[in-house]
Amino acid sequence: MLRPSLSARLSELAHEYDLTLRQLADPEVLTDSRRLVKLTRRQRELEPVTALYREDQALAESEAQARDLLADPEMRELAEADLKASRQRRSEIAGELEVLLLPTDPDDAKDVILEIRAGAGGDEAGLFAADLLRLYERYLSERGFKLSILDESVSSLGGFSRVTAEVRGDYAYRTLKFERGVHRVQRIPATETQGRIHTSTVTVAVLPVAEPSEVQLDLSDVRLDVYRSQGAGGQGVNTTDSAVRAVYKAGTPEEIVVVCQETRSQIKNREKAIEVLRTRLAEREREAFESSRSESRAAQVGSGERSEKVRTYNYPQNRVTDHRLGGDDKNFALDSVMNGALGGVLEALTQLEREALLASMTDGAA
Repeated sequence: MLRPSLSARLSELAHEYDLTLRQLADPEVLTDSRRLVKLTRRQRELEPVTALYREDQALAESEAQARDLLADPEMRELAEADLKASRQRRSEIAGELEVLLLPTDPDDAKDVILEIRAGAGGDEAGLFAADLLRLYERYLSERGFKLSILDESVSSLGGFSRVTAEVRGDYAYRTLKFERGVHRVQRIPATETQGRIHTSTVTVAVLPVAEPSEVQLDLSDVRLDVYRSQGAGGQGVNTTDSAVRAVYKAGTPEEIVVVCQETRSQIKNREKAIEVLRTRLAEREREAFESSRSESRAAQVGSGERSEKVRTYNYPQNRVTDHRLGGDDKNFALDSVMNGALGGVLEALTQLEREALLASMTDGAA
């Protein structure tokens, strides 16, 4: 059976779910896109919790009826079987609800700014940066996410020294947040004549898009430059001054430079550059806050810092190893992963995070 405190919380959430459904049916809400998206996300969050809670309530009523039948010799055996099945299912529901009600990251539902940078390894690192981008494009497109390139710096062999993209879709940050950190690749480069295996690194940053209300950005601190777009952009993109460079506090230690040349529209590129700049400022504030905390965060899977090695891609052995996992569970088939089958890795990391959160809550209650 559900703990009284948990039951009370679930009753509140069920009431909020019903209220959310009524609000979603309101014509005024349907014309307010921002509010509609927010309510729709909340309805999706509450739906599985409410369904399980109401299933538990229905089972509790069935148990009461079955107990009344225990006194009837002819119905006793059937009633006992019903009680046993109901109690087993209610125990399962309690466990599922404990997991669903674990604390969630407030950024989970946000869109993402994805930054991939070549690290150690020169041109080979740039080629692997391009491979990682293709991996993410395949994985995300199959799940209905939209990935748009905002800016790119192409390396000499056709890879990327740096590429910045935006990922839009429900719970984009929750989907990609475990990709933060250093990705190491071990393989024989195409330019290697003696068959030696080289080790290169690529850094991935996953930044939740910041809302205007989250970060105070004084536009007087921002210098905006416009220039002709570079790289492959199709007709028109490279013939107009549509690319935008936003420089925050130029020439100071706090300087941040953002470039956006996604579209032919200078206005749209300007808006996107400001959004990315705001997101980077939010990330800077988050990192400063985390570094000021003396205690470690036991419920987190890795620190997510850009210097932390999270995964190794070993081509000779056709193996991807995620260093946050343990035992045989940390290894995956490289050819499958590089073709977009990243789901198994992310599911294992999500389960590890849940176990860590449950353990921390148990320790806190002890």
